[in-house]
Amino acid sequence: MSLSLPVAAVLLFMLGSALAAAALRDVVGSIVAFAGYSFGVAALWSLLRAPDVALTEAAVGAGITTVLFLLTIARTSVSRSEAFEGVSLRSALAVVAIVVTVGATVPALPAVGDPSAPIVQGEVSQYYLDNAYEQTGVTNVVTAVLVGYRGFDTLGEAAVVFAAGIAMLLVLRREEFV
Repeated sequence: MSLSLPVAAVLLFMLGSALAAAALRDVVGSIVAFAGYSFGVAALWSLLRAPDVALTEAAVGAGITTVLFLLTIARTSVSRSEAFEGVSLRSALAVVAIVVTVGATVPALPAVGDPSAPIVQGEVSQYYLDNAYEQTGVTNVVTAVLVGYRGFDTLGEAAVVFAAGIAMLLVLRREEFV
């Protein structure tokens, strides 16, 4: 499987951000690097044509989580260690195992824009167009897909964004009284 230049660039950016977040000694710098990583994930979802997941990642991962981390740092005292503590062998092996496991699934995916992929050939779209009304009872195909076929996914995304928004409001409201 060959990667397109934009996907490869985003993956390289994500790798650099993840390494920076893990290696930086400055807590605020590490949080900013983590926000960059989360932004890279959102960009990758966008390139993979999953805009709903990209927006959720951008809002929760790069947005709300970063603000909550920075508020936590602002409200607590942070001791800074000049010495890099290193990574334990057990942690390194766990990370390598996860990367290898996830990486083993990548060859099974069709390349982005592959003309033989079912989504590009129209098989998936045509199935939704042909069966949406009968199977869901909804007259709008987009609504049928989001609510009928992907209802649990859409509900999960909405719940995550709602919970993150409520948590953010509670933290910000609490900040006013301190």
